Amino acid sequence: MLQDIAPHIYRNQMSWKAPDADDFVLCYRGRTLYCKVEDRNLVLPRVKDVAADALQYAFSIDERADYLLSDAEFEEKDGFSYLDTGKLRSLALGPALMAAAAGESLYRWYSSQRFCGRCGRPMEKSKIERAMVCPACGNTVYPKICPAVIVAIHDGDRLVLTRYKDRPFKHYALVAGFNEIGESIEETVHREVLEETGLRVKNLRFYKSQPWTFTDTLLFGFFAELDGSDKITVQEDELAEAGWFHRSEIPEDQSRISLTGEMMEQFRKGLA
Repeated sequence: MLQDIAPHIYRNQMSWKAPDADDFVLCYRGRTLYCKVEDRNLVLPRVKDVAADALQYAFSIDERADYLLSDAEFEEKDGFSYLDTGKLRSLALGPALMAAAAGESLYRWYSSQRFCGRCGRPMEKSKIERAMVCPACGNTVYPKICPAVIVAIHDGDRLVLTRYKDRPFKHYALVAGFNEIGESIEETVHREVLEETGLRVKNLRFYKSQPWTFTDTLLFGFFAELDGSDKITVQEDELAEAGWFHRSEIPEDQSRISLTGEMMEQFRKGLA
């Protein structure tokens, strides 16, 4: 999956380390990233390659740090240009892709917290932690992380697959949805399954989680058995379609990037 970059080590503790010449720069401008692609591998510029001030420490991978730079206008040269971040998902997995995805999540958060949501005054970066603080009223805001579930509903050798409505990605997926205030993750599973498909489930089994930084989401993956009728009632404002598929009909996961794809692949191979 996206975050599986071993033997490389991702260190996300906040730091006030000054940038070194060989550290990486994550320069976002709207929905684009200044980078280049070589044989489907993402290449990021280094500090020594760009003339920039106001670099914001993001995180480190191994011994090299990654720094954020917002909305800079760099000349497109030496193969570097502004790439639509929506195209990142088609690139080869690796530490640079992980850095770009996590960095974009931080970029969106910093960009959206320039003013206090309580009193409207300009926010400042905390000097003790990764947070934005209002010097006027003390309001403190932390990076946005939205919990959500991915649910593989199965009945013997059958699995429910869906296609979402009005989404740029048209591949098959599993039932998914965001956690609501005051609701446990397990309750989210039952509610989302019922809302999207009209089905009921039992014997929930947690599989694993994934930080899906493309949408600031922390995904919780569950396998769940059908409980009762197998008749699907599609939630038409969310889904284009939903249906039962035999293991042999499930498409092979080629991207290896998402928790959804991995769970579908586990079921397809008879491992779940």
